[in-house]
Amino acid sequence: MKWTRSLIQTLRENPQDAEIDSHRLLVRAGLVKKLAGGLYTYLPLGMRSLLKVQRIVREEMDRAGALEISMPILQPAELWKTSGRWESMGPGMFRVKDRAQHDYSMAPTAEETVTEVVRGIVSSYRQLPVTVYQMNWKFRDEIRPRFGLMRSKEFLMKDAYSFDTSLEAADASYQAMFDAYKRIFARCGLDARPVEADTGDIGGKFSHEFHVIADAGEDGIASCPACGYAANLEKAERRVAPAADPECPAAETVATPGAKTIEQVSAFMGLPATAFVKSLVYLADGKPVMVCVEGDRDVNEIKLKRFLGAKELALADNATILAATGANAGSVGPVKPADPALRIVCDIALKGARGRITGANRDDHHLKNVDFARDCRVADGDWTDLTVVRGGDICPRCGKPMELRRGIEVGHVFKLGTKYSDAFNAVYKTDDLSEKVMVMGCYGIGVSRTVQAVVEQCHDKDGIVWPASVAPYQVCICLLDPDNAEAAKVAGDLEAALEPRGADVIVDDRAERPGVKFKDADLIGFPVRVVVGAKGLANGGVEIKRRSEDKSATRIVAPDAAVDTILGLLS
Repeated sequence: MKWTRSLIQTLRENPQDAEIDSHRLLVRAGLVKKLAGGLYTYLPLGMRSLLKVQRIVREEMDRAGALEISMPILQPAELWKTSGRWESMGPGMFRVKDRAQHDYSMAPTAEETVTEVVRGIVSSYRQLPVTVYQMNWKFRDEIRPRFGLMRSKEFLMKDAYSFDTSLEAADASYQAMFDAYKRIFARCGLDARPVEADTGDIGGKFSHEFHVIADAGEDGIASCPACGYAANLEKAERRVAPAADPECPAAETVATPGAKTIEQVSAFMGLPATAFVKSLVYLADGKPVMVCVEGDRDVNEIKLKRFLGAKELALADNATILAATGANAGSVGPVKPADPALRIVCDIALKGARGRITGANRDDHHLKNVDFARDCRVADGDWTDLTVVRGGDICPRCGKPMELRRGIEVGHVFKLGTKYSDAFNAVYKTDDLSEKVMVMGCYGIGVSRTVQAVVEQCHDKDGIVWPASVAPYQVCICLLDPDNAEAAKVAGDLEAALEPRGADVIVDDRAERPGVKFKDADLIGFPVRVVVGAKGLANGGVEIKRRSEDKSATRIVAPDAAVDTILGLLS
């Protein structure tokens, strides 16, 4: 491919709305162009990388035994109502009506559709197991599109779904996809780590996310360097020993005028946040519940929602808080709330706690010397892990300190169980002709997001440093003298020799200064740059340099040896 026949626009300035390096580089290198908030056009360079990621994904899905299908993007509302997710997906779902006023969604995912499809085909255990997949565009009405392709309204996703006869068989399908994902991300040149994760609105009993570790990642990852335990902060656990506080005198009311937050009460009383208990009132499916954690900790609402088995969870309004506790927010606590039936759920770290300070359920007052066993009414089953893990917390597996990192989620695998097959009556006949419900798994990869994750993990101050497997072109031949017949012939011969041997080549034949060509080559990040010019040829060769190397690693190679040198660098 000749540069002058391509559609490449590189920019010297960063786009104003780009917040992270990969977003800036995708736009500056001419891979994507913004159409509107959360909507991007893939330009030829970006499309080439996207197609290469797709090819890798497709090859590994096929290798794992999955069968490719393609399902409609427009999905009838009846399917979503059958699963109960028409309401629970909330405003993030694009909903449309046809001319007959029938409701549809623009696919954010496809569990409902695929279950409906497979249940109409599979009727016998002899047809199982089966795993199907598609690569299709998905749509989510992001409240705040940002970070380029990371959080956009439209994105390319590979979603696969397995159907099995039993939980044990489903485990094998899950493992096959888990292993395929590791191969996919390795082939894309990514350091992607599997971490335990919450199943969220998708449902199911167990899941792993695959994260590319990057400072710009939106997700927090707790990991243990000692044993390898890793989990998304929504899911991450910590090992906590019950409190061993000394006995304390009777609880005593203390006036704390104007002090509502932990920080304010801490400053007022001159004590650290660890001396206090943070008490919050939530509405779980419309019912109030008080949640207590240590004063320097934050409630993990995902853990809380899962523990309560709630479909909806939100902080209670002021009227509910006042009715349940007798005080306004900031003065509530677990000791004798106004509603004696109010459920109180506590973080496990507070079990055995004594001498703590809580709200007094009386405005502008707190209680000191609170003994949870003596003064609080907490059911035996309402002690659990409720907080967000932080660096230094103890690993739940091996007991060593954990550390926090940031990650970009590029893949997610779920053990769905029978959530959707139950809802859609997706059954099969056993060998004795009895009926059983199929056991499902779900496996997603953000294909377009993976492209940007590669850029975020593989770049330097000059631009992108593409892995050869997903680079838009693997070799850039910088032709410094397009009008020189010898130089043009050498560049053409190299292109003609490399492409049959599997290397993608672009020849920069523009009438530009060498510095402009070199900067563009570095910005776009072609893995290997070859400089062909009349002066170099007169001195015996062409210059060959790998993008990831510094200038001192440039090789001067005779034209007839250049092809093997380039292929060696790519391999």
